[in-house]
Amino acid sequence: MSRRLTGVLVGAALLLGACSDDAADPVASSPDVTFTTTAPSPSTTVAPTDSVATEPTTEPTDTTAPSTPPTTPLTADVVAFTPFVDLWQPVDMAWRAGDAALYFVEQKGRIIPVVDGVAGEPALDVSTTIATGPEQGLLGLAFHPTEPLAYVNYTRAGGDTVIAEYAVGADGVFDVGSAREVLVIGQPQDNHNGGDLTFGPDGFLYIGMGDGGAADDPERGALSVGHLLGKMLRIDPLADGDQPYTVPADNPFVGVDGAQPEIWSVGLRNPWRFNFDRATGDLWIADVGQNQWEEINVVTAAQGAGRGINFGWSAWEGTHRFNEDQAADGVTMPVFEYEHGDAGCSVSGGDVYRGTAVPSLVGWYLFSDYCSGIITALQATDGVLTGELRLGQLENVSALCIGPDGELYVLSLRGPVHRIDAA
Repeated sequence: MSRRLTGVLVGAALLLGACSDDAADPVASSPDVTFTTTAPSPSTTVAPTDSVATEPTTEPTDTTAPSTPPTTPLTADVVAFTPFVDLWQPVDMAWRAGDAALYFVEQKGRIIPVVDGVAGEPALDVSTTIATGPEQGLLGLAFHPTEPLAYVNYTRAGGDTVIAEYAVGADGVFDVGSAREVLVIGQPQDNHNGGDLTFGPDGFLYIGMGDGGAADDPERGALSVGHLLGKMLRIDPLADGDQPYTVPADNPFVGVDGAQPEIWSVGLRNPWRFNFDRATGDLWIADVGQNQWEEINVVTAAQGAGRGINFGWSAWEGTHRFNEDQAADGVTMPVFEYEHGDAGCSVSGGDVYRGTAVPSLVGWYLFSDYCSGIITALQATDGVLTGELRLGQLENVSALCIGPDGELYVLSLRGPVHRIDAA
């Protein structure tokens, strides 16, 4: 079996394993602190609340999204997918100001700089020190907006999630001697690790965490504020004296008894790529479903960009009731969902297009699915779906990532990276 084919099979488990009938270990006891809320109807798609929650309890919303989005000037035939570079299981991409390179993350542990479609020598190689399970590895990268530092998200031997900091030289090479563990999060299973991280418009680091793995949220942790799994986290990753990081004072659970202050949002199963729209500050999250429904979530900057929001898992899978023993209320329902079948079975998140190559695509959120490879564009106004269009199809898409010029790149676990261009 070739190295590339082996990588494809392992990579398939990274995404497919996140939505399969995982073998569940015995259910652990749930934390004492839970996120209580008020239920929407399971038959409706509910828009985000008008106010941002500052305590673990929020009020429900009753605004429903239109069932049939209006027509838009965007058409599938205006888009082309141009081969850009061939890598080994790419899962993420980042860039830094003033640097011509795009830095691609390979799941097996390397960060590869690419300039004008030509791959350079690894800027970082941790392939011998990380866990290599199907849903483990080097999963995310973010460059600090003002400091010569980079942050990576990986699973280490034993399975724990590690957020680590590296100093980055002017040549783009990571200083391995500067490595510093910022945050370590225990993982009860080897799947649903999330893996994405990005700096928000506020300059803080956001970290997407899966629910800890197995199937059906067995530890019932995603809606609990007592630990960090199944959450969106928000920290200032810079060291402060002997503290490896600090928690922003306006995080919604700071000072809440029994809650982890790093929490920004709750109720996520396995957020496989999230991003802030660089033009609006809106937060988009692609959350991998269990066995039937995949979902896309969006909360606007005006609504706090996710602050204190409950995205529903595992009381809900998409807009469908799931674990009946979990509180169903106060959930911000996804802006879009699709059932397993021809559309796919494991969502791969993307970003909002802000480039110039395809003018009619500006403002549309693009994502894909690992199983189907279908590239879909969504348009939302104030968190409500207003447009949907399928743009094309590739193979084994792991993520869509935005470059410094607002253009989008489609990453495949088979290796190829394509740039989205005008047809």
